[in-house]
Amino acid sequence: MNWKKDSKALLVIVAVFLTAYHLPIGTARFDNAVGEALQLVKWYAREHVLLCLVPAFFIAGAIAVFVSQAAVLKYLGAGAHKVLAYSVAAVSGTILAVCSCTVLPLFAGIYRMGAGLGPATAFLYAGPAINVLAVILTGRILGLQLGIARAVGAVLFSVVIGLAMQLLFRREEAAKQAAQAALPQPPPKRPLWQTALYFAAMVAILVFANWGRPAQVEGFWHTVYNLKWWLTGSAAVALGLILVAWFGLSWWRLGAIALPTAGLGLTGTGTPLLPFGVATVALGTTASAEEGELKDWVTATWDLAKQILPLLLLGVFVAGLLLGRPGQEGLIPVSWVERAVGGNSLGANLLASLAGAFMYFATLTEVPILQGLLGAGMGQGPALALLLAGPALSLPSILVLYSIMGMRRTAAFIVLVVVMATISGSIYGNIVT
Repeated sequence: MNWKKDSKALLVIVAVFLTAYHLPIGTARFDNAVGEALQLVKWYAREHVLLCLVPAFFIAGAIAVFVSQAAVLKYLGAGAHKVLAYSVAAVSGTILAVCSCTVLPLFAGIYRMGAGLGPATAFLYAGPAINVLAVILTGRILGLQLGIARAVGAVLFSVVIGLAMQLLFRREEAAKQAAQAALPQPPPKRPLWQTALYFAAMVAILVFANWGRPAQVEGFWHTVYNLKWWLTGSAAVALGLILVAWFGLSWWRLGAIALPTAGLGLTGTGTPLLPFGVATVALGTTASAEEGELKDWVTATWDLAKQILPLLLLGVFVAGLLLGRPGQEGLIPVSWVERAVGGNSLGANLLASLAGAFMYFATLTEVPILQGLLGAGMGQGPALALLLAGPALSLPSILVLYSIMGMRRTAAFIVLVVVMATISGSIYGNIVT
């Protein structure tokens, strides 16, 4: 036995053994926490994997195959014009109503295509943080002041965090820029407007399929909600026609996708998830049978899915084990959090930022959760700190980020988000109280 070589493996085995040996099975809190963790994983699988993550994986795979590296480098590369790059990244959340997990495949796609670390992390933060619906809901339920502070803070955060990441890893980014400058750039295979419409159709599917029920029972947002599946279906039809017209998908393969999907949708199966799932499987199967770009698209999508999805589900389980679901408790009592985030002290803001960074918030769920915490005595400053840190980070997303950009960059991103959220919460709390 080589002790130097095998010492780490031995330590892991001993740690796992001791953990298994001392599992507190039979205690009420532990058993309840395990149940909450499984419930959260079940809810995540039902509500987010098919409708959120799968479309995001297809979009990310498409970025890897159909977006030219020259276009990524021009707008988001390490040597791109800073104002243009950060403007594009910072407004992304106004289009993508995604959570901290759904944005990960998209981040991985642009990062691997050559996007600079600064613009890529600005996009990573902005995607879930600058969500128009979430900002509006925050203003209506939690107050106009908090809604405005969230919107302004999220935009500024995305730019500052991106610039800070670029500065911290400037040597690596300089080497990356030099390597990119030496790469030959092949001519695009199709006009930009065709590629743009292709991505617009997929983004529309992602957005409308996940359109949440608004608090108001009338008005524009509720009208869109009532039409969400018609809008999703229309975007899917447009995507199919685009794939046939410009990307080489056979008509008969499009029919193999459309007919069973339309049949299930029109006969009323009780849930839109079934036709959506059938369409997803049919698209992946038929596109992978084509040669060339379409097969490469499915391959890139699958490569991202098998890397990211297991880590996300593991992270969701651990988050549920520690913190439970909204309204339920895990191993950490909710009362501890409620007592610690009262008032507007620096410690309260720091704890709120840390809690937000490790908790998992699905899109829009942070608002009702925060409403309950404010009712339990949470200060205005910690409320903003949690709103700025929570949607952009979570334990599941941290695990995936580590696999994409390594420990140093992931740790720097977490520290920047937590520190800036803490400072912003402290300043806001002192202003409004």
